[in-house]
Amino acid sequence: MPHTSPSLVRRAAGSLRTSLFTQVACALVLGILLGRLWPDAATAVQPLGDGFIRLIKAVIAPLVFCVVVVGIAGAGDLKGFGRIGVKALIWFEVATTAALLIGLVAAHLVGPGRGMNVDPASLDPSAVDGRTGGGELPSTSQFILEALPDSAVGAFAENSLLQVLVLACLVGAAVLHLGRTKVPAILPAVEQAQQVVFAVVGFVMRLAPLAVFGATAHLVGEYGLGALTTYGKLIALCYGVALLFLLLLAVALRLVTGLSLWKFVRYTREELLLALGTASSETVMPRMMQKLRAAGCRDDAVGLVLPTGYSFNLDGASIYLSIGTLFIAQAVGVDLTLGQQVTVVLVLMLTSKGMAGVPGSAFLALSATASALGVIPAGAVALLLGVDRIMDSMRVTTNLLGNCVAVFAVSRWEGALDTGRALRVLDGREPVPVVVPAGAQAQDARAVEADTPGGPAQPAGPSGPAVSAER
Repeated sequence: MPHTSPSLVRRAAGSLRTSLFTQVACALVLGILLGRLWPDAATAVQPLGDGFIRLIKAVIAPLVFCVVVVGIAGAGDLKGFGRIGVKALIWFEVATTAALLIGLVAAHLVGPGRGMNVDPASLDPSAVDGRTGGGELPSTSQFILEALPDSAVGAFAENSLLQVLVLACLVGAAVLHLGRTKVPAILPAVEQAQQVVFAVVGFVMRLAPLAVFGATAHLVGEYGLGALTTYGKLIALCYGVALLFLLLLAVALRLVTGLSLWKFVRYTREELLLALGTASSETVMPRMMQKLRAAGCRDDAVGLVLPTGYSFNLDGASIYLSIGTLFIAQAVGVDLTLGQQVTVVLVLMLTSKGMAGVPGSAFLALSATASALGVIPAGAVALLLGVDRIMDSMRVTTNLLGNCVAVFAVSRWEGALDTGRALRVLDGREPVPVVVPAGAQAQDARAVEADTPGGPAQPAGPSGPAVSAER
């Protein structure tokens, strides 16, 4: 016994020093405690989370550009890249429509808003305007137009992923058309820039525990846990439907690729916990791109499908929108007919595609749906103000896993997936490149080559990813 305790302490200290997952988990618990016990002090640490998100967003656009250009040029097949895009959009539409339908059916059967008997006149519609900043969702034509850049610099400055994708596709196609003989220095320069960006991501990721601590403390301190009792039925339904949808995704992933979603969750547990702690899937996009490439997905598939999914494949948001619409209708005593429920799905299929990057987009989409039906008071959307932030964890996790499954599925569909390598990586039989957390010593990590098509090996140490002592 005297030897066991020190051994356990050393192992716990070693895990805390070298494992990003352990660091983020501890930061999450500490953030909840601070927010619960000292809510006023919790607000002061909010900049930790906001600053981390700003730093990650700064590298997303150049990373997406580099990966897509290298992917197109490395694959050497522009038509194949176009096929990947079309297949991705088909997958996205099927997945989001399924999410909407499952949410609608579940809300119809469970009835989370029945019996509330809320008087719409008692609600303050201006509260929704405060959350959305008076903005509105773009129309379909405006959404398509805004996806086309009018300035190469502006696309990067505004961090518009769709515009950056369009630019990257054009540059990649041009490099492929001209060939390496005419522009021999371009592709190596982009590959080297990609290495630099991944190194920057490695540096920023060392701040992840602080970011999770700040974001979690602020969330719990400002919103408390009171909504859990007031909206318990709605929260339980949304999370239950999200879990059901993820189980269906797991079945689809197994049937299409033979891979296990549970093993992928274990493989990306650090990224998922970070996304949960910061309530943002954008914070882990660079790391997810790295891990998907390491798991056998080709560069062009990862570079196109994952960023596009952030705008077109919001499965978690779709579940929330469909359940939220019926919840509002039930709460104010409006009984929607089957035709009106079909209208809900059709409207949300359009509005959910323009949500990414729009402040208060969920409320804007719900308001647009209520207006389209004509029987739900628009001000009733304010009913969800008290519970919206609690739904972030569900939306972020479902959106993120839905997009990763889409990368695997489309890659397999297009023949851009090394299934053998994916199985080895997810089983833990092949080392994977991940960033060593702060404080990790050289002996606790070893360099590995990111043996991905079209991508060079990543060096060891602070200038590139290395393997954590805990996989």
